[in-house]
Amino acid sequence: MLIEGKLCAVTGAASGLGRATAKALHDAGANLLLLDLNKERLQELQAELAPDTSVAAAVDIRDPEELEQAFDDAITRFGSLRAAVSCAGIASSAKIVSRGDPHDFDLWRRVIDINLNGTFNVMRLAAARMVNNNPVGEAGERGVIINTASVAAEDGQKGQAAYAASKAGVAALSLPVARDLAEHGVRCVAVAPGLFGTELFEQIPGKGIEALKRALLYPTRMGLPMEFAMLVRHIVENPYLNGSLIRLDGGARLPA
Repeated sequence: MLIEGKLCAVTGAASGLGRATAKALHDAGANLLLLDLNKERLQELQAELAPDTSVAAAVDIRDPEELEQAFDDAITRFGSLRAAVSCAGIASSAKIVSRGDPHDFDLWRRVIDINLNGTFNVMRLAAARMVNNNPVGEAGERGVIINTASVAAEDGQKGQAAYAASKAGVAALSLPVARDLAEHGVRCVAVAPGLFGTELFEQIPGKGIEALKRALLYPTRMGLPMEFAMLVRHIVENPYLNGSLIRLDGGARLPA
């Protein structure tokens, strides 16, 4: 799908992978719906980009009403929603039992609620709008949904039970949703980034970071947010990518 002139929504747009993705899509000529809880940083990003080609909305991705309003406002301004990229999420670090105490259940529910339920909320509401779009291009596409999983979905480490489970759920959504939407010409793909230098990574304790770095293969550095954004752009533009989980990790496999 050609990106130029198309409306693309990005959650978690105020920082990290989402911010880089928003910039890459903007550079490709997209109109943008920028979504994040951080209103101040959203406004900074919108000012940095061309304000006349974006709408910024401070929303909780778990809130259907807030999200629907944001989608509809952007569609009213820019036309059909063609791509939805979910980058919003949180990390966690807690063993299932630590010093005799069980994993905090509220933390478990919060991680699952934001990372998995929030992502699915974006997917279902975006898909409901995409299926009504006019088909475009040789493949007759109506839209594409791109989700951010994690290598933790397959290589979950100690203390990552909640995070790994949430990201495994995101990864598992790609194929059934792609099958659900195939008749409508809407694709669904997940990206599983490895070690990327973002604010989320900074939440990991120092010892954990050093252990993770030993898992790097080549290049022997953390991924750059723009490398993630480059892949997102390619997925939007390549109609034959569908129903897949794509690891973006420099060959790293995380140890226990």
